[in-house]
Amino acid sequence: MLPTSIGLFDVEALITNAGTWGLVLVCAIVFVETGLLVGFLLPGDTLLVITGVLTFTGVIPFPIWFVVLCIFISAVAGDQLGYYIGKKSGPAIFERKSNGFFSKKSVARTQHFFDRFGGWAVTIARFIGVVRTIAPVAAGVGKMPYRKFLFFNILGAFLWGVGLTLLGWGVAHIPGVAEIVTEYIELVL
Repeated sequence: MLPTSIGLFDVEALITNAGTWGLVLVCAIVFVETGLLVGFLLPGDTLLVITGVLTFTGVIPFPIWFVVLCIFISAVAGDQLGYYIGKKSGPAIFERKSNGFFSKKSVARTQHFFDRFGGWAVTIARFIGVVRTIAPVAAGVGKMPYRKFLFFNILGAFLWGVGLTLLGWGVAHIPGVAEIVTEYIELVL
């Protein structure tokens, strides 16, 4: 149970109060946001920048290389799960209906989208909140070749997960910025 003073989306307070489990919490959120269809409710970009800042300030008591490695692995694994869900259960669910969001027509549109933009759609999706959650499932439903998906998944996880975390860590090196960023992170982003 969360203390009453901590909201679900108060990322800094959640991580800070998790103590040494803060990194595990961050990785779990990254995994859920990228791997399960409920992830669009989570503040991924904010989380990564704050994680970089909190690593610099020592709230997350691990070296930055270890933090970004854990986040990278969580992001890749999350997308892998999303792809697997889309590949295994997506077509059966989508082919039952003839219209609406879950339909044969949606599968065809998804296939066309990935045919048109290829794997770059998976990489770019990392930087767009709701799309980040849906893209790996859509790639699985759209029958994107697994190796192609894996390559662009790894690229996107690196650019997004490692990049935004290092951005937060780097910005925190500027005197006074760590305090301002943690206080006004939503505004800053």
